[in-house]
Amino acid sequence: MCESMHAHSEDDVPQLPTGESGCKSYARLLRRDWMRRTVLGTGSAFLGLSSTGTMTRLAEQIARGNEQSGNASRPRGLIVLWLQGGPSQLETFDPHPNSAIGGETQSVATSVRDVSIASTLPRCAEIMDRMTLIRSMVSKEGDHERATYNMKTGWRPDPTLIHPSIGSVLCHQSESNIEIPRHISIQSSQWPARGGYMGSQWDPFKLSDPKDPLPNLKNYIEPTVFEQRLADLELVEAQFRKGRRKDLDRSKTLHTSSTERAKTMMASEQIAAFEIDREPEGVRKAFGDTPFGRGCLAAVRLIEKGVTCVEIELSGWDTHVQNFSLQSGRCEILDAALHALVQLLIERDLLDSTVVMCGGEFGRTPTINVADGRDHWPTGFSTVVMGGPFRRGYVHGETTSELRSEDKDPLSGVRDPVRVEDLHATLLHAFGIPFTEELITPIGRPLALSTGTIITDLLQQA
Repeated sequence: MCESMHAHSEDDVPQLPTGESGCKSYARLLRRDWMRRTVLGTGSAFLGLSSTGTMTRLAEQIARGNEQSGNASRPRGLIVLWLQGGPSQLETFDPHPNSAIGGETQSVATSVRDVSIASTLPRCAEIMDRMTLIRSMVSKEGDHERATYNMKTGWRPDPTLIHPSIGSVLCHQSESNIEIPRHISIQSSQWPARGGYMGSQWDPFKLSDPKDPLPNLKNYIEPTVFEQRLADLELVEAQFRKGRRKDLDRSKTLHTSSTERAKTMMASEQIAAFEIDREPEGVRKAFGDTPFGRGCLAAVRLIEKGVTCVEIELSGWDTHVQNFSLQSGRCEILDAALHALVQLLIERDLLDSTVVMCGGEFGRTPTINVADGRDHWPTGFSTVVMGGPFRRGYVHGETTSELRSEDKDPLSGVRDPVRVEDLHATLLHAFGIPFTEELITPIGRPLALSTGTIITDLLQQA
C-alpha cells in the first residue's frame, strides 16, 4: 500500500519535527492542508463529514479549487512508461537517417508538420500532435542504477538519504479517499520507485502482469471465523500499544494502518480497476498482447478510478550489441501500447487531467561500436511528456548529426538542454506542487522537493 491513511482531527496541525520521523511530522503546513482543515472544520455538517476529519471527494475538490484559485487545469494523475536499460534516441524519437550516426534507422513523418521520428514507431507518429517531445535531456549519470535513481527522483544518488520518486511525492502532497493504493508499479524490476525519506508507506504497490489476479485478496475462510481472527489480532495489538509512543504505528511500524488498508481493499469494489478482462476485446487487442501493453491498459483503468501514479516498466533496452534489431523489437511493443494508451485517455476524457511521461535513464551513443551496438549516452537523449498542461505537438531542443561519442564536450551538439532536475521541477509545477518549499527529513535536514528550474516552454500558455 502506498500511503498512511490515518484520519486527522480539526486541530491536528503538523508541527516542525522534534526528533520524530513520522510521514507528516516533517511536512510544513501547506495551503492545501489549511484549506482542507478549514473546509472540514466549518462545513462538516453540510458535507456529512464525521468528527474524525476524514476527507470526502467533495471536500478535496473544494480544497484544491481554492488552492489553485479556480484553476481547473491541474492534472490529477501521472502515468510513467519506464523504458529500463536506456532506449536509443536515434532508434526512437530523434533519428538522424542517412548520417554518420544514423545507422540503419529511417524516419517517418508525423502528425506535426516538419517533425519526424524513427520509422520503428509508426503509430506514435500519428499522435505526435499530442506530445511534448524533449530531444535534449542531459544527465551526469551514465550508470544504470544511478541514472535510474536520477530520473525517477530528480536527484543524483546521495549516501546520506534516499530521495522519493515523483509518484511518491505526488501522493504525499495530495489527498484522496480511494480504497485501493494510489501509487502503483507494474512489472518493476531491479530499481523500483521508492518512498525514500518520506517513508515506506509511500512505496508503490507492486504487481506483475495484469492478466493475473491480484494475490491474497480473496478470503478463503468463513466470514465469522475471519472476523474472530481480526478481533483476536486487535487484542494483541492493544497489548503491543501499551507503553509505546502514540505515533509509533504512523511513523515507524505501519502495522496497524497497513492491516486496515488491506482489509479495506479486500472489501472494496474498486479492485475491479485492476481487472482488464472487463474491457472489450477490441480495446485489449489495441494495446498488444504483452505484459507492458496490459499494464498500460490497467493504468488507464486505475487513473480513471482515482489512482495518483502508475508506473509501467518495459525493460530490455540495454543494447551494447545488435542495437538496431533489439531496439526495434522493444519499439514494436512500445508503439502499440503508447498509441492505444493515448487514444483511450482521449476517449475517456482523461488526457487533460493526466500526465504521461515516457523515457528511460539515458540514451545510446551516436557511435556504433564493434558489436553493432550503442553504449550509454546521458547527453542529448529523448523523453516524451503529454497531457495535462503540457504543450501539444511541440519539440524542445535538438541534437546535431555530427555528434561523436569521444567529443570532449558532447553538450556542444545539444541545443536547449533540459536537466533531469528541471524536468522534475516542471512536472511538480504542472501538478501545482510548491517544489521549492523545504521539508525536514528524518535526520533533521531541510530539503526542497526539487532544485530544478521550470522549463516554461514545455507548458501551454495560460
